[in-house]
Amino acid sequence: MKLHCSAGQCVKSVPQILLRSHAPRLRFPSPLAVPSLLCSVLLIFLNLPGTLAARAQSDLKALLEQARADEKTGNYAGAERIYQQALAIAPENLETLKRLGVLQQTELKFADSIEVFRRVLARDPQYPETNFFLGVSYLGAKGFSQAIHSFEQELATANPHPRCSYYLGLALQFSGRTDEAISQLNRTVSENPKDADGLYQLARIYKNASLQSIERLKALDPDSFQLHALMGEVYAEEERYQEAIKEYKASLAKRPDAQGIHYAIGIAYWVQHQMDAAEKEFQDALKEDPNDALTNLYLGDIAVHKQRFDEALGYLQVALKGQPGMSQVHLLLGKCYRGRHESEKARAEFLAAIDADPAAAQPHYLLAQVYREMHDPKASADELAQFERLSKLEKEKTAGRGPNE
Repeated sequence: MKLHCSAGQCVKSVPQILLRSHAPRLRFPSPLAVPSLLCSVLLIFLNLPGTLAARAQSDLKALLEQARADEKTGNYAGAERIYQQALAIAPENLETLKRLGVLQQTELKFADSIEVFRRVLARDPQYPETNFFLGVSYLGAKGFSQAIHSFEQELATANPHPRCSYYLGLALQFSGRTDEAISQLNRTVSENPKDADGLYQLARIYKNASLQSIERLKALDPDSFQLHALMGEVYAEEERYQEAIKEYKASLAKRPDAQGIHYAIGIAYWVQHQMDAAEKEFQDALKEDPNDALTNLYLGDIAVHKQRFDEALGYLQVALKGQPGMSQVHLLLGKCYRGRHESEKARAEFLAAIDADPAAAQPHYLLAQVYREMHDPKASADELAQFERLSKLEKEKTAGRGPNE
């Protein structure tokens, strides 16, 4: 160690080893480590978009679930705000846009929803169910021609909305294209026979057309044969039988040889249990067509009711030729043969009536009586049990229906 003197002072020199040990040391990566470090940094930057995208997707899903929850509670304004937030995350998400449009449609904001649906279709002309919802919005905005076009576009897709056919029928009806509407609604109920809405609209169209035709008939001639006959049918359907008979007779006064009117009058009397008057009308109807199955059936029924069994048998045999599968024909024939004391033939006809209508209770009751007369108590008891079971089912079914059904 050396001493350095300056201005009368001596200072010891610092050992070189100590200088080396306390001097700042800069560390540089090994040349072999540089590629590995660069790869790590590069991987972070490469994975960053995927991480952000996953987070955005998660946020979007949460927003959509929240919007749907608000829709269910009727908070449409809140749901719409959330959809707008979702679109801020994913501005061109077609499903979010569609759901926003459906919400706006629910709020009767038809113009807004139309704009949104058109944005979706501009990106994908066949985006699922969007043409349908666009058509519904046009329908709400009374743009019937645009609605028809949208529904037709929807029906051309691989999986159209299940209610599209029905709504196309509505749009055609509202636009005044009645015949096309009827055809479309008929197709709808053909594809789905339980489509109550389709059946209701068809009934309304036919009813309105009927009322319009009646008014036009009245304008032509308020005392015409056609108007009286038509009003007779209307009143009969409404079970206003006395008024129906009056109209039918007025139509006969205009055209005495008109076929079918006597039969209709006979039905109106028969329903009211006015058997003598009904029989007279059915006899007149029989002159028009002696082989008409239904006319012979009613005459047979009246003859059985009056216990004129030989006469009834003739009418009913004609009815059987025209309606061999009708339960009521076999039931009346069974009554007729029983009245003639032909038990085996009566039994066969009641069994045929049961085959034709297994849910009917009355044939079992009558068959039980025949078995009793044939001294077969077990068979009679079995048929009575069937009668009671089916009668109970029928009562339960009737009780389950409303008073107007």
